[in-house]
Amino acid sequence: MAISKTNAVRLLEQAGIRFELREYEVDPDDLAAESVALKVGMPAEQVFKTLVARGDKHGVCLAVVPGNASLDLKSLAKATGDKKVDTVSLKEVEPLTGYIRGGVTAIGCKKAFPVFADETIELFDRISISAGTRGLQVILAPEDYLRITKARVAGIAKDKDS
Repeated sequence: MAISKTNAVRLLEQAGIRFELREYEVDPDDLAAESVALKVGMPAEQVFKTLVARGDKHGVCLAVVPGNASLDLKSLAKATGDKKVDTVSLKEVEPLTGYIRGGVTAIGCKKAFPVFADETIELFDRISISAGTRGLQVILAPEDYLRITKARVAGIAKDKDS
């Protein structure tokens, strides 16, 4: 079966970035990054999820955090230069990014929002991110991801329990 090319996949190809695609079975009731990690055979800390946030001064940005962590809104605000940052409502995600929940990626967004990636992204040889649709992940080198998204690296994740 041919894998449909998403904007993200096309942009990676155009940039000459080496990557691998992994398809997985989607459960619309369970879009958690930990579940995706199991399905693509990678540890949750190497499967990064992209969250859409909005700061009080600088507006919309994308936050990329490990699947086994939560977004630390205070740390993200510090990184963006905002006083306060909050994630956007679910109904705003697709109009802002062009992607549906469970398929958001910083590569090929409708608009080039600033991207902030958690510092743990640099600990790995390969990471997994959404290919821009549910059921498809891109496995690539973190430095290639940071370069194509122009992401800034900061400590923006926290343990899920804290």
